[in-house]
Amino acid sequence: MELSSPAYAKINISLDIVSKRPDGYHNLRTIMQSVSLCDDIYMKCSPGDGVCVATNLSYIPNDSHNIAAKTVSAFFDYTRIKGYRADIKIEKHIPVCAGLGGGSSDAACVLRMLDEIFETKLGREELEKLGGTVGADVPFCIDGGTKLAEGTGDILTDLELIPDSYIVICKPKYSCSTPENFSRVKCEKLRARPDTDGIIKALAEGNIGAIARRMYNVFEDVLAHGKDDIDMIKGVLHDNNALGAIMTGSGPAVFGLFDDCDNAKRAHNALLGDYKDCFLATTLPSFGVC
Repeated sequence: MELSSPAYAKINISLDIVSKRPDGYHNLRTIMQSVSLCDDIYMKCSPGDGVCVATNLSYIPNDSHNIAAKTVSAFFDYTRIKGYRADIKIEKHIPVCAGLGGGSSDAACVLRMLDEIFETKLGREELEKLGGTVGADVPFCIDGGTKLAEGTGDILTDLELIPDSYIVICKPKYSCSTPENFSRVKCEKLRARPDTDGIIKALAEGNIGAIARRMYNVFEDVLAHGKDDIDMIKGVLHDNNALGAIMTGSGPAVFGLFDDCDNAKRAHNALLGDYKDCFLATTLPSFGVC
């Protein structure tokens, strides 16, 4: 059987690091949002053995180190399905190592597709649990929409959907190492934190302006380099009437939140001359995984 599906990126409307865990990981409190920027995934499962992954980017691994291949192996191990191979083609559009969850969204999409192909009917809770064994953002990417993520990203709470909005995403010409940025975090020394509870209240009220005013990402305080680029991108977004602009994930991509399409288009055009990885997107509801 063959399937194709988009794998949607995510942004962090807020991102707070609450504490460091005994296992070395961190407890987060973040509001995550699906956006229309996506990779395209094509998958065929047939009798045989193994996983073959192909992408349109030469620097992405095509072997067992690819997160899509890891996901297939995790699914077959969990369901005890044997005697099948998976051939996966991924057309990457989401910038890698940018804080946009490109790999996680691919993994979540592969899990949903496998669940459909093999009619395993795992359901959202099982898919999220299985996804968490592959990557921290995968549980959110299973169903997407607007959610509060806590713990390592595995404790999810559905929130009121953000009002329909336009998102301008811009990635500087360098990438960030998530482990490196986490290693720089000292929770007790973070000088500012997002008003996550205030954002949750504003979501319930449908107040997009109040949401934007409370957005913040603590990773912006621990960047090793590139702060000038990020500040410049945020400046262009604000100059074009973004309601708010912050870095997403561990960076370095920045997004601006807009309630007006013309303003978003102007901001997008203003950034395109200097940054090739610049996208105009919209917010998305959840994918309806039950």
